[in-house]
Amino acid sequence: MKKQFAIIGLGRFGTSICKELYHLGHEVLAIDKNQKKLDEVKGFATHTLNVDGTDESALQKVGIRNFEHVIVAIGEDIQASILCTLHLKDLDVRKVWAKAQNDYHHKVLEKIGADRIFHPEKDMGNRIAEFLTSEKVIDYIDLSAEYSIVEILATNKVNGKTIVDLDVRAKYGCTIIAIKQKGKVDVTPNPMDPLYAGDIIVVIGNKRDLRRFQLNAL
Repeated sequence: MKKQFAIIGLGRFGTSICKELYHLGHEVLAIDKNQKKLDEVKGFATHTLNVDGTDESALQKVGIRNFEHVIVAIGEDIQASILCTLHLKDLDVRKVWAKAQNDYHHKVLEKIGADRIFHPEKDMGNRIAEFLTSEKVIDYIDLSAEYSIVEILATNKVNGKTIVDLDVRAKYGCTIIAIKQKGKVDVTPNPMDPLYAGDIIVVIGNKRDLRRFQLNAL
């Protein structure tokens, strides 16, 4: 399902997320106070706006609260990042995701209510895009340009079904490598054991196949 995202700050990290979300078919509003950076992302952003992310009035005027997800990807200016995040929370944006430069920055973002905090040295833009576009994806690790390992939250759709019932390898070309149930990890799951909503299924496969699996099977 197509979603709407706003990204504030178009450094390398913000640009990477913008590009990935756009290629996944979502609507992306790119915001930066540097017009040159906006010009560079016009090919993979639905809309661009030359706005200062620390200007609460300007953010309000562009209707930022209408976006379900707003990603604060402001670069080296920690003060600007904190101020922007604070404004977004004050404007009742549903989910505010922010990039932290260090542990101190992380703590401050956490204190002011950021819903999720990323560290650019640990998280790549395409990994963040996967988090943002699916409520079921718990974690996502790139193995290569084509293959990944994904932790996916099981829904009521699979209640009582077994791995055999899902027939994951034949239908989707993916392989279930572990199941997490009630805090315990089983790396050799019995294919006849039932799955339940809330279980975490760890799957390896081609990114395209993994996306089909989490959209259709779960």
